[in-house]
Amino acid sequence: MNIQRLMLLKYKPRYLTHKVLFGTHTETCPEYMKQFDKPKNGALKRAEKSGKVRLGFIPEEFFVFFYPKTGITGPYLFGIMALNYLVSKEIYVMEHEYYIGLSVLVIACYSTKKFGSLVAASLDKEVEKVEASYNLGRKEEESNYETVIKNAKTAQWRANGQKMLIDAKKENVAMQLEACYRERLMHVYNSVKRRLEYHAKLTRIETNIHQKWMCAWILDNVLKSITPEIENKIIVKAIEDLAKLSAHSGNKQIRFS
Repeated sequence: MNIQRLMLLKYKPRYLTHKVLFGTHTETCPEYMKQFDKPKNGALKRAEKSGKVRLGFIPEEFFVFFYPKTGITGPYLFGIMALNYLVSKEIYVMEHEYYIGLSVLVIACYSTKKFGSLVAASLDKEVEKVEASYNLGRKEEESNYETVIKNAKTAQWRANGQKMLIDAKKENVAMQLEACYRERLMHVYNSVKRRLEYHAKLTRIETNIHQKWMCAWILDNVLKSITPEIENKIIVKAIEDLAKLSAHSGNKQIRFS
């Protein structure tokens, strides 16, 4: 017992860190379960190797479970005592099939030691071939999906180009409408201007005609109102005025001389 306590004290830190020390990967080990945790990228990772075992079939966790309680030799003593109990109570009867099983076990162990590496290498090659075929199909699918995504992006880019073209056409139509509006507006302006100029000219012509008619009417009425007596008086008055003007102009010449 003292030896077991010394071994326990010596290896106790390792028992607490058995995950790092032994690297167990069976279904009861947290490290094994971590392989099935969903990673951040969303893809599951396949376990490349099976869990660690001892004596060919006993999981490592069986020994790790006993280390803190019984020490290094605890799991082995437990197995021996359990086997002794089963045999002594004749729960496990050693009949002729037991010895056949021993023979088969020896042959299996020898075959495993002798041909296990070759068979494992051959099976690994087959697994690699199957995995390569799966990866090839997956890569082809990824390539097809990438092509589809690329075509979809190209279609989106073309759709955006069509949208820009439609916007440009709308702007062009708006410019044409604006030009047509301005042209019609200028046509209306010119039409109104011609009408106003026509009415202005018409008003001026009517005014000139009225003035002409008024002058002709006045002259006609004045001429009609002049009688021969008035005409003689006007002639006599004009002659007298001319005489006065001539006399006045003669006096100015004598004064200047």
